Amino acid sequence: MKISYKWLKEYVDFDLTPEQVSVALTSTGLEVGGLEEVETIRGGLKGLYVGKVLTCETHPNSDHLHVTTVDLGKEEPQQIVCGAPNVAAGQKVIVADLGCVLYDGDKEFTIKRSKLRGVESLGMICAEDEIGVGNSHDGIIVLPEDAKTGMPAAEYYHLESDWVIDIDITANRADALSHYGVARDLYAWLRQNGHETRLHRPGCEAFAADNHDLPIDVTIENTDACRRYACLSITDCEVKESPQWLKDKLNVIGLRPINNIVDITNYIMMSYGQPMHCFDADMVTGRHIIVKDKNEGKKFVTLDGEEHTLGEHDLAICNAKEPMCIAGVFGGKGSGTYETTRNVVLESAYFHPTWIRKSARRHGLSTDASFRFERGIDPNGTIYALKQAAILCKELAGGKVSMEIRDEYPTKMEDFPVRLNYEYCDRLIGKKLGKNAIKSIVSSLEMQILEEDQEGLNLLVPAYRVDVQRPCDVVEDILRIYGYNNVEIPAELKSSLTIAGEADKNHHHENNISEQLVGEGFHEILNNSLTQTSYYEKTEMNAYPWEKTVKVMNPLSSDLGVMRQTLLFGGLESIRRNINRKAQNLKFFEVGNVYSYDQGKWSEESPVKAYVQDYHLALWVTGKRVQGSWLHAEEETTFYELKAYVENILRRLGIAQGTLVSETSGNNIFSKGLSLKNRAGKTLAEMGILSQQILKRFDISQKVYYAELDWAGLMKAIRKNKLQFHEISKFPSVSRDLALLIDKNIEFYQIEEIARQSEKKLLKQVELFDVYEGKNLPEGKKSYAVNFILQDETKTLNDKAIDAIMQKLIKNLTNKLGAELR
Repeated sequence: MKISYKWLKEYVDFDLTPEQVSVALTSTGLEVGGLEEVETIRGGLKGLYVGKVLTCETHPNSDHLHVTTVDLGKEEPQQIVCGAPNVAAGQKVIVADLGCVLYDGDKEFTIKRSKLRGVESLGMICAEDEIGVGNSHDGIIVLPEDAKTGMPAAEYYHLESDWVIDIDITANRADALSHYGVARDLYAWLRQNGHETRLHRPGCEAFAADNHDLPIDVTIENTDACRRYACLSITDCEVKESPQWLKDKLNVIGLRPINNIVDITNYIMMSYGQPMHCFDADMVTGRHIIVKDKNEGKKFVTLDGEEHTLGEHDLAICNAKEPMCIAGVFGGKGSGTYETTRNVVLESAYFHPTWIRKSARRHGLSTDASFRFERGIDPNGTIYALKQAAILCKELAGGKVSMEIRDEYPTKMEDFPVRLNYEYCDRLIGKKLGKNAIKSIVSSLEMQILEEDQEGLNLLVPAYRVDVQRPCDVVEDILRIYGYNNVEIPAELKSSLTIAGEADKNHHHENNISEQLVGEGFHEILNNSLTQTSYYEKTEMNAYPWEKTVKVMNPLSSDLGVMRQTLLFGGLESIRRNINRKAQNLKFFEVGNVYSYDQGKWSEESPVKAYVQDYHLALWVTGKRVQGSWLHAEEETTFYELKAYVENILRRLGIAQGTLVSETSGNNIFSKGLSLKNRAGKTLAEMGILSQQILKRFDISQKVYYAELDWAGLMKAIRKNKLQFHEISKFPSVSRDLALLIDKNIEFYQIEEIARQSEKKLLKQVELFDVYEGKNLPEGKKSYAVNFILQDETKTLNDKAIDAIMQKLIKNLTNKLGAELR
């Protein structure tokens, strides 16, 4: 949200620079994302000065030019050739000195030393339109005699640059979506940091009804959706262009001025955070406003000319016959304020955030008003805003207030009572602030202290602070005003989260594996659990079907429409971003939750059972394994590198080789993949080469190797494991190789699986060290060279025992895979 520095100063007194204000706001949690100087007049009148014309002679070579000497307060007067008919000696004028840049639309030109008809000119005497202070070009600007010679023009015209502070407002800070809202936080910070300051806003003493010629009745049919609705009528308005001061205020924060009435409502919203709407009073048929839902099927054309069909749960502002406005979202065509409008009705209301959010998403409409209503505005600020708007309508449009304010407020929204204990506050912050500091901060944040005792405070938090309803919320507010930088972090931290038992072990294992992966060159990434609907909708992924996706009922956008079933897509987004920035050799890992929905487990008694949350670990490897080394040729990453990382994880967790069953993965996100299952058939890990179809969706042209491990399943598999130490064997291991002729469709994991089933005790390792396909082999065959390591921990193996094991291996490989020795 854009905040004007000068506008902010209208509500809170301070002498900070724009940069200092930005630092202060960021420290209070209103993070400043940008700071930009905005000139009221382009160029800021730099290089322009008040000059006095000392002499004025006719140009020797021109009938209309004059040769003048002008005093600019320098040591010597300057000779300037001027073509204006009204130039004369003794005048005070505005002069563009050498080097000054002037603007004409998108063009700009610099005043340089030049000759006009053979006479040297060292500047330019200016007209209004040439410097942007007016539109006249009839002649040069002639200033009053008391104008000080040599004064900068910016100083003479009291011209000051404004600064636009771009604040990244978080979703919980609806109270800061206005200049006055930001001023409240800045005021609290200024008080806490010892600055003399005052928070103020205009009073409403000037408001009064002029007559009662246009009364408007109001009925709220849905009091849950519309908690408060206030309005008043103003007659005899002249709808016209807004005055310059109002247009400047709106322009500087990026709002386009429309007319004085509409601009007033936008000004009030950006000043005090209360969205407003203005109706042409002649469109309020029956002089009756009805706020209601159940408008399904009705056609409605918004101000932008788009037609919408209202639904059952769209709240509408209606007259006696038809809808005039989608409440809190968008006005209707024809019911707005135009140059022909003479009588208007001003609306100031509080709508339930959920109703507005649903309507805005349903119709694909997002406005400044809906943005504020969705987050929750101040329910007690509606009348103040309405009065301020009425005062401005009288001042800028010459209107008359023609009714008393009609305020429908069925159930008053109360402030939030919160009990805050001093000990709790100190413990949460980690520092003893003192009672006086705590009371000072809460008071500066407009929290009312109802009662104080030795232990703490009973507070009443203003209703506009929808995010502060618990003691911990109050502590957060205190800390952000006190200053996070002012709290010293102790050398030893005591966790406020106590993890015990199984969960603590899992946390320990997660830390160990994360450190191991970082040591292997991985970077950890964290992605949002909410992800794009398109990743799962209308795709052919057999492992992550659409019907198992957990859908968000009221998504902020389609980019955050569903809960992720897999960690895959977040990692691919990270890979794409890095590749687009010339970082192509990547190794990422992420540990996080994944979600799924099982319709078969749903029941009215316990609908939550249909939703499953799992904890997974994912690895992504892509690019070159070695690049730019003088010692080693460039080498591409392969699937076997990924497989080694997965095996290292399993080994570190204590899952022995051979305890998991390897199979070809049926998950079609892989062009080739491998799955590891426990003896009960549950998949604990899948890994492989991602399919081109998946990579194409992310515009990734290089191979990506991916593995996803069921972390919760792995933790369950090792929960009974006990850490045991034993001596390194005193007896030597034995290595034997077999060259096997097998069918091309046979994978190595099948050979390894049969080998481990054949000899469970003495077989320590199985490795593939050569693959051959080509001539001298029968069609449809390939050759695998496999190494087997045998070792007995209690004695030295003899040839007889070794041969018996190898013969058993050969027999089983022959019988089960049709393997032949080469």
